[in-house]
Amino acid sequence: ALVSEHVLTLAEAQALLGPDEALLMIVPAVDASYVFAVSATAAVWHRTDLGQEAMSLQIKALRADLDPSQQTRSAAALTDDAPKTGPSFDRGTAFALYQSLVAPVQPVLAAASRVLVVADGPIASLPLAVLVGAEPQGDDGDPKALTDTEWLAKRYAFATLPGVQSLAGLRDRVAPSDRGGFAGFGAPDFGGTSQPVALAGFFDGALARAAALQGLAPLPATRTELRGLARALGADAADLRLGADATEAAVRGADLSEVAVIAFATHGLLAGEITGLAEPALAFTPPAVPSPLDDGLLTASEAARLKLRADWVILSACNTAAADGTPGAEGLSGLAQAFLYAGARGLLVSHWPVRDDAAAALTQAAVAARGRGVGQADALRRSMLDLMQKPGMAHPMVWAPFVVVGDGR
Repeated sequence: ALVSEHVLTLAEAQALLGPDEALLMIVPAVDASYVFAVSATAAVWHRTDLGQEAMSLQIKALRADLDPSQQTRSAAALTDDAPKTGPSFDRGTAFALYQSLVAPVQPVLAAASRVLVVADGPIASLPLAVLVGAEPQGDDGDPKALTDTEWLAKRYAFATLPGVQSLAGLRDRVAPSDRGGFAGFGAPDFGGTSQPVALAGFFDGALARAAALQGLAPLPATRTELRGLARALGADAADLRLGADATEAAVRGADLSEVAVIAFATHGLLAGEITGLAEPALAFTPPAVPSPLDDGLLTASEAARLKLRADWVILSACNTAAADGTPGAEGLSGLAQAFLYAGARGLLVSHWPVRDDAAAALTQAAVAARGRGVGQADALRRSMLDLMQKPGMAHPMVWAPFVVVGDGR
């Protein structure tokens, strides 16, 4: 169903939506953008003069504020004694985007608590949770002003769909209450100090070199994060593959077909980020001798061949949601789509490099809420709202990196 050419009619799409849901589709064009909003009982569309090039410039400016690697200040958490200003976020641009893309169809969204988003091009690289629904007040670098901002995260729980037609296939998948179980892979053995970018010699033919993978930075908080997830789900140590055991072979050799929640906490690599990397991948502890079955990188095409029926796959890694915001970019990365093709009912993926402490807090809180019967999209929303209230966590770069991919239920 995810690759079907069948186009849902308006009536078919509305029949799939609950009374508390709405579908929002944003289609950028050269000199305009088209926005469609659909609920179970209403539908509206709007043409805005915001074209793809202008939108791209706005999105890239916001992404520069959100990506910790773009900040001139440290992304370390502020303390109560820290200055009252910090990394800023251009809330004016976020408000302008809201006015162009969301406000015109707001009446159809008004009754919804969950909004399913289908977006292409530049807007696909920005979580709609960071758009601002009211004129921003105060200084863009003031943590209190950021906390008090009318983020769309405060109004809606968002979930991202690869396409409108995918909603039917995703809603046919096994209900989350049918199975249990957890599998976690992460905290690989890396010995570097920073993630290599465009590093020559990373590959030996088609296989990643073990020495190059060893140059990736260790992620010490991922071990704690995965153990916390295991506790939240009532799992035990046998369900985790950490350190030297966190290998590509362990992932590909595990029977994951009946596991409800699968979590990967490691580095996510974008296609082209490293010389010779043609598709996105997750990095694992490198083997002593690389082989086609295990060279330390689980690529999107390899992930697509896994056999899954998971309720939720958590990709607690950098850049696993994909697109970079350039015109013509796909709405989701090959990595996110690969896990849907493999059978996952929903995913939790990231749009930019994630702070270790923030990733742990967001994923554990979301899983805990999910365990109490909360839907996936709302579980993430609750964890974001809780996190932004904590000292040093008010900036959306900290609380907004993750998005739910799937139907959000």
